[in-house]
Amino acid sequence: MPKILVVGGGYAGFYTAWKLEKHLRSGEAEVTVIDPRPYMTYQPFLPEVAAGSIEPRHAIVPLRRHLKRTEIITAKVTYINHAEKKVTVEPDVGEPYELEYDQVVVTAGAVSRTFPIPGLADEGIGLKAIEEAVAIRDRVLDNFAKAANLPAGPERDRLLTFVVVGGGFAGIEVFAELRSFATALLKFYPQIAFDDIHFHLVEAMGRIMPEVSLKTSHWVLKDLAKRGALVHLDTQFASCVDGNIELSTGEKFESDLIVWTAGVMATPQIVRHTDLPIEERGRVVTRADLRVGTDEEPIEGAWAAGDVSRVPDLTGGGVGGYCVPNAQHAVRQAKLLAKNIVADLRGEQPKQYIHKNLGAVAGLGLGTGVFQSGKIAIKGFFAWVAHRGYHGLAMPTWERKFRVFGDWIGGFFLGRDIASLSAVQEPRAVFEEFAARPKPPAPAEPKPDEKPAADATSASEKKAPADKAPAKKTPTKKPAAKKPAAKKETAKKDSSSASEAAEKAAANK
Repeated sequence: MPKILVVGGGYAGFYTAWKLEKHLRSGEAEVTVIDPRPYMTYQPFLPEVAAGSIEPRHAIVPLRRHLKRTEIITAKVTYINHAEKKVTVEPDVGEPYELEYDQVVVTAGAVSRTFPIPGLADEGIGLKAIEEAVAIRDRVLDNFAKAANLPAGPERDRLLTFVVVGGGFAGIEVFAELRSFATALLKFYPQIAFDDIHFHLVEAMGRIMPEVSLKTSHWVLKDLAKRGALVHLDTQFASCVDGNIELSTGEKFESDLIVWTAGVMATPQIVRHTDLPIEERGRVVTRADLRVGTDEEPIEGAWAAGDVSRVPDLTGGGVGGYCVPNAQHAVRQAKLLAKNIVADLRGEQPKQYIHKNLGAVAGLGLGTGVFQSGKIAIKGFFAWVAHRGYHGLAMPTWERKFRVFGDWIGGFFLGRDIASLSAVQEPRAVFEEFAARPKPPAPAEPKPDEKPAADATSASEKKAPADKAPAKKTPTKKPAAKKPAAKKETAKKDSSSASEAAEKAAANK
């Protein structure tokens, strides 16, 4: 039976395996998915997770629950050797091993692309994983709680200053959502005023959100300005050592939260460790039918899709002639990829991927959003409804859809969830602090045949300081010598007393 191996369980990987289960006949092929995480993250929901509008677990899709006829391996793939059709698998526990396959699907996704900016690796946090979104939410909540106990001053300003780097869709969405979240928290912290909170967005280009029209991007800037958020255009992020922010304009301030959203890159762990063709930007060279290789030199048995692949955009709308790395393309590529793999197994011709961008929609906090499709632009409340409607229905599986819509309905009536769970990073801290520990063992008693006195004396002599001479032993007097001396002294006292009495008697006569 042919073995289909899917490397990566994100958008493209999950959808590929999900649709393969639907299209494959029973016993036609075996499907295996390998990913370090046992779930798929729906990344468009990460800004709302960071803002407390969606429960974190509801923004992910557990692979084992929804891929019922697929083998799931929670591990890393450290090398793809397509010449021998083997991958090296490195689990968290146990030794690395090799796994053979007949067809490989590379859908390892992307990670945050950073630059060697001083302090960024130590102080920054990305927004590509659910764990990062949760950490951002908890940091905002913790900082409000700390700042409420401090008087006005530099430390309080540092806690209430939040920075986002990158003015693309992801950066603007998380920036606007956090601004909305911070405003909603003010009623719970009367010690903090609206003007005490500072939001900075840093963008190296002269505009934000290149996915929408210039007019729409200007509207977003004005809306953010009304909400007290400051956007730095044509500005580079120069340094953030110890939270001390320095911009290329010379402006300096301090911040306790720096969110980096300035670009993504193909997962280097895969593209640097394979014999498959890789282009200059680190993506897998992929044809329009999603087979790895070029039109002149296709590579049999190798497929790719999603952010890790360089797929030609046959509509002519892509940047540089290739599909941009976003969820819209990843999901549609994966659905076609599953059909093409099945067609290849059955000796049929695969189809080419053609998809015209439907537009862009973004949420900018509760009740505000933007939608752009061609020349049509919608702003404000109706765009926000379109954002939630589109992504709510795009969330895979009805089980997850119900959970997300349940969060939104509950939030409408009950408000945001403002519980911080930052202590979960050290779950044993309280238990360890108060846990009873066994007493240290008592010193062992000497055995009857041992001579502790002699040992102690010799030990004390050995430990005597070098600048002091050891004490001399006092010679012991014999008891027999003491008794005679006592008797002589008594006799002398008795004789002198008798003579004194005789002299007193003679005088009286």
